[in-house]
Amino acid sequence: MRRPNLMSFVRLLLLAWVLAPLLWGLGASFTPEREMFDENILPSRLTADHYRSLFANRDFATPIVNSIVVAASTTVLALLFGIPAAWAFARFTFPGRRLLLGTILGVSVFPQIAIVSPLFLLLRELRLINTLPGLILPYASFALPLAIWLLTGYFRQMPREMEEAALADGATEWQLLTRIVLPIAAPGVATTAILTFIYCWNEFLFALSFTLGAERQTVPVAIALFRGQYQVPWGEILAAASIATLPVAIVVLLFQRRIVEGLTAGTGR
Repeated sequence: MRRPNLMSFVRLLLLAWVLAPLLWGLGASFTPEREMFDENILPSRLTADHYRSLFANRDFATPIVNSIVVAASTTVLALLFGIPAAWAFARFTFPGRRLLLGTILGVSVFPQIAIVSPLFLLLRELRLINTLPGLILPYASFALPLAIWLLTGYFRQMPREMEEAALADGATEWQLLTRIVLPIAAPGVATTAILTFIYCWNEFLFALSFTLGAERQTVPVAIALFRGQYQVPWGEILAAASIATLPVAIVVLLFQRRIVEGLTAGTGR
């Protein structure tokens, strides 16, 4: 009897992590709000009133568009600058390399709350408060170190034989990186991109601090502000949470194989 390998086990865990809360939230979002806290497990009927109210009364499409633009732009920036930087850290030796790489890791784990005030003053001077670039730049400051750290470790695990052969055939460093290294490193790059996108999609503190109106709010901030003084609209919150989870779930399911390959790369070495 064939035993399940590590990749199959990780894939099952990934599917369970994505689908279980999504399915539960979807089911609860179609439940009438007065029946949400009843003892009955199954509702007497299903309703889409929460979704209709979400877009008719709260204009939830605007936060969705804002989150997509901010998360996608930050991911592109992180990969655009992170791939060459990670390649340099992985393949070149220069003074202070380890110190600089450790500093980059320190930035990625630095508490956001400690720099909210300085960032707010800086963005205000640049007239970027309540703008999408005013969110993309702070997000990139945390996403880029994470991308560099993940990609550096992945590039280090790649064999050097093909790179040496390409250089011997006259390829430049840029051609080596774009035509040989990146196709081979696609699982690691995809994993880094998805993790960066998810981080930006779920980020709350910067989005709350640097946006002033509903026209620039992202999805987490919009959902957090649904609550009123005397009432919590659980139906609309669950409907919004289900919609907010869908892009992440779709991305993970579409690129499931590459994510697993990226996360398990080098485990057998």
